[in-house]
Amino acid sequence: MKDPGRYYQNNLVNTLNLMECLRRHRVGRFVFSSTAATYGVPEKIPIPEETPQQPINPYGASKLAVERALADYAKAYQWGFAALRYFNASGASADGAIGEDHTPETHLIPLVIQAAMGQRPHIEIFGTDYPTPDGTCVRDYIHVEDLAEAHLLALERLEPGKELRYNLGIGRGYSVREVIRTVEEVTGKKVPVKEGPRREGDPPVLVAASEKIQSDLRWQPRYTELRPIVETAWNWHSKHPRGYNDRK
Repeated sequence: MKDPGRYYQNNLVNTLNLMECLRRHRVGRFVFSSTAATYGVPEKIPIPEETPQQPINPYGASKLAVERALADYAKAYQWGFAALRYFNASGASADGAIGEDHTPETHLIPLVIQAAMGQRPHIEIFGTDYPTPDGTCVRDYIHVEDLAEAHLLALERLEPGKELRYNLGIGRGYSVREVIRTVEEVTGKKVPVKEGPRREGDPPVLVAASEKIQSDLRWQPRYTELRPIVETAWNWHSKHPRGYNDRK
């Protein structure tokens, strides 16, 4: 919310440049990493794909702008595209070889793990007065390997002029406090917590209805509970405490 130009430049302008390059080279299939943030504050939970897209932050607005541009390209240039609306991508590869290593880190699960490992003084909860069971935001966490499989299935289905739009989530939400508690259970370590005010642009609840992709593409998430997702993340972070800098 404080630096909207950064999101519009990266998510919209740079993607449009890429799309023009692809058009010049006659590449006509595009699988786009969209987001649940395009829905804003939905009236219905779980969220079906037909829900009006009314983003409340620049991240969601910039992603929605790309979805609309892709629809125009599909009509004008006979592109086939899929807009895959991620909920909260999380976890690490089952074999422990690939994990999340962002600078700065912004995703909740690795942030909580870092707090458990003593790499940061605490995890801050932004808002404890949301209309949710424990007052903290609720999100749908989807494992990265399930995301990857959905990309492949969507790519295989694309044809000239075909437009696909799918939610990617497990259909169950977990609160920030539940994520913290699950990390504590998996790691056996206490997570220091600091409570803070809400962040502008954070919807209270985002949970996916993903029956459409399950029916159309026969996609089925293998990770349907939070704990196994956290276990894969912990497996990677515990082996790579300094991220990929620990590689020999």
